[in-house]
Amino acid sequence: MWRNAWSEFIPFLDYDTEIRKVICSTNAIESLNARYRRAVRARGHFPTEQAALKCLYLVTRSLDPTGTGQKRWTMRWKPALNAFAITFADRMPGSETT
Repeated sequence: MWRNAWSEFIPFLDYDTEIRKVICSTNAIESLNARYRRAVRARGHFPTEQAALKCLYLVTRSLDPTGTGQKRWTMRWKPALNAFAITFADRMPGSETT
């Protein structure tokens, strides 16, 4: 299977390691969406829109009940942003080199 997609995979390897980590982090988003789907499927019908939003809120809060995860997740972004600024200097606002 990887042989069929090798030509599409090679450009991915040209990126810096930090950029590749960010690209691969979409797995976290997919995991969150899967948890939302599982919660909605388990509860079935919601009487109001507010009840549905509350369910999604509670699922989101259950992922990080102590509230300390944001610091852990965002500290990995600085190296990635630096790599993006170097690789895509013409596309990143505020990354002009003088």
